[in-house]
Amino acid sequence: MKIKKICVYCGSSPGRNPAYTEAARVLAKELCNRDIGVVFGGGAVGVMGVVADAVLEAGGEVVGVIPKALAVKELAHYGLTELHVVASMHERKAMMAELADGFIALPGGWGTLEEIFEMLTWAQLGFHEKPCGILNVEGYFDGLIGFLENAFDQEFVNPLYRPLLMKADDPVALLDQFATYQAPKVRKWMGEDEL
Repeated sequence: MKIKKICVYCGSSPGRNPAYTEAARVLAKELCNRDIGVVFGGGAVGVMGVVADAVLEAGGEVVGVIPKALAVKELAHYGLTELHVVASMHERKAMMAELADGFIALPGGWGTLEEIFEMLTWAQLGFHEKPCGILNVEGYFDGLIGFLENAFDQEFVNPLYRPLLMKADDPVALLDQFATYQAPKVRKWMGEDEL
């Protein structure tokens, strides 16, 4: 499958470490080098604003999706290729998922985690076969990766689903993984015979 747009989930804060916004700029540049557009939460602030601005500066396409209630709170980015102002968070997430051919989480908070995990859950259930990944900037997601390994070990997530979440600390390496991604064909729960 040709990847035309990647949904980037990330913080509406820049975070404490300048490496987070620098990684956003590097990812944006690499996406543009590969002629891949961005779908994101539509805000002009934090890591998300940096991603959008860097893609726009490089001449790339950026589509934002933001609920009306957050358009003021998150300072909607009105300089995008497209900005969709929707009624709810549910509508936002559904539209972002529909518009994107893959999903990447950069450092962020609860919203970032909730969004990437929803896409992982949908992939596990077979609702889509799009790649999902995390850009592990300076070990930001190390604790999460450890948690997930424990979830596999404790048989709350079937280890055969491990390939659903790709991980890299470098945008080029992560996008290279996306380019060759093939969704696992396992569609059964723990404790059952596998296909």
